[in-house]
Amino acid sequence: MKVHIIGGGNLGVSIALGLSKFSPENQVTITRRNTSSILYLEKLGATVSTNNIHQIQEADVIILTIKPYQVDTVLAEILPVISNKIIASAVSGLSIENLQNKIGTANSAIRIMPNIAAQFGASATCIAFHEKDKDKAQDVVSLFQSLGTAPIIDEKLMDAATVLAASGTAFALRYIRASMQAGIEIGFDWQTALAISAQTVKGAAEMLLEEKVHPEQLIDRVTTPQGCTIAGLNEMEMHGFSSSLIRGIKTSLKQIKG
Repeated sequence: MKVHIIGGGNLGVSIALGLSKFSPENQVTITRRNTSSILYLEKLGATVSTNNIHQIQEADVIILTIKPYQVDTVLAEILPVISNKIIASAVSGLSIENLQNKIGTANSAIRIMPNIAAQFGASATCIAFHEKDKDKAQDVVSLFQSLGTAPIIDEKLMDAATVLAASGTAFALRYIRASMQAGIEIGFDWQTALAISAQTVKGAAEMLLEEKVHPEQLIDRVTTPQGCTIAGLNEMEMHGFSSSLIRGIKTSLKQIKG
């Protein structure tokens, strides 16, 4: 596929990097007002441009990784020169219906919510679309399956997906940071503590994805009667470990919904 990414910020660049590594048969164009910081992508085979409509007529899918306030300006620029395109929007809060009204019936609107782990082929990219665009959406699903997982969800859950899959990256990193800090307290240097903490989280996630079981089933394998693991878990829960995470996720969702 020919993939045209408008918005060369962190997310757009992550998608471009991921495609260059894990789906190199695709041709990628990525645009940004100031391209100086992303010119290195050209060495990986991507086309980098300051012009949003550069090669856009040849694109199979146009991915919007821009801010909500930029949408109308960008669409006014590209719509006169495109037709029958898939426009996959990662714009927070922009509904499929609203986007479809903006782009007209000549193009198809799809919502996506990747995260920056796309560059490592580890994004959880939630995708939503209307039934009429089901066939076209399969190309987008396949594209993002090469960058991790790509669950299809109801659009009403897209804001929740933003929190769980995108903001969730920051929440997971904050856990790893706390684990690293604890590792330093119990005797490790920070590099070793970080390496152990990050790999442990990666291993736990891979077990869950591979075995498709409830987390408690795997926790049971690690905890033993009167052991150090259950003592630590109970201490964390006494101080609100799970409840504070749940509250944080729900607060983030409230922020999106305004």
